[in-house]
Amino acid sequence: MVRPGTPTPRQALLLLAVAALAAIAAFMTLGARGNWDFVLPFRGTKVAVMVLVAYAVAVSTVLFQTVTGNRILTPAIMGFDSLYVLIQSCAVFLLGSTNVAMIDHRLRFGGEVAVMVAFSVVLYGTIFSRSRRDLHLLILVGIVFGIFFRSLANFLQRLIDPAEFAFLQDRFFASFNSVESDLLATAALLVAAVSLVAWRIMHSFDVLALGRERSISLGVDHRRMVTIVLVLVAVLVSVSTALVGPITFFGLLVANLAYLAVPSGKHRFVLPAAVLLAVIALVGGQTILERIFAFDTNLRIIIEFLGGIVFISLVVQGKAR
Repeated sequence: MVRPGTPTPRQALLLLAVAALAAIAAFMTLGARGNWDFVLPFRGTKVAVMVLVAYAVAVSTVLFQTVTGNRILTPAIMGFDSLYVLIQSCAVFLLGSTNVAMIDHRLRFGGEVAVMVAFSVVLYGTIFSRSRRDLHLLILVGIVFGIFFRSLANFLQRLIDPAEFAFLQDRFFASFNSVESDLLATAALLVAAVSLVAWRIMHSFDVLALGRERSISLGVDHRRMVTIVLVLVAVLVSVSTALVGPITFFGLLVANLAYLAVPSGKHRFVLPAAVLLAVIALVGGQTILERIFAFDTNLRIIIEFLGGIVFISLVVQGKAR
């Protein structure tokens, strides 16, 4: 029930959509000094990358929290970020930074996505069986793998040359300024395929959010639906991470803001609200970063700082659900 004076979910989505369009318009026009033939394609590509990443991170986080029944978890806890760092560290350790830089970026992108998706499929297929506790066990194993990947990556980084370590460090920070434009179409196709599957099972998300017993009693094949959702989440996270790098707390930030903006809790409102908030945060943040701070800092640092504060506040308040 909506309190008097509180925007309805549709009104909240309309306000967020206006704010997102305003952020995109500001990014496209501020500081542009007439050379539109260069400005439009250059900034348009960056906006497209940010919107795609915002969509992937927001949707994957909301769906992951739905199936886990916990609003302080993100897909990063399954070790995707650490696996990405390990892939980069292994590549530089085995091939050297020069050879890694010469690898075709489309091949590198496809390889990184394939490895991360394969890891998730093997993990889900091996562990997620019919027992009730398997989802919790799956999360625990993901945490352990994340620690293992991070430790192994740190070990490899200590063995490589300092100059190559500096090369490696650049790949650990999410950046929207160095994305190859031809990767955008491939990433968009993958995200569109995931969205199509998610759209077909959209009616099950609200039921899954009620918990395992209730969803089964309402006729939902809980194990099958959770497996499908986890695979969709894995593909979205893999595409986002391979495209711009890891952004650990960003999904946690926008998902919990979406729950506040649209208190109804229905996924047909929460999912678009989370995507719009993510677009506002990324495009608006990048605009401030470029026009006010003149690239003196990294957007990921600001996002992780704010997301970390939200995470700590949620833990202190005990809002696991």
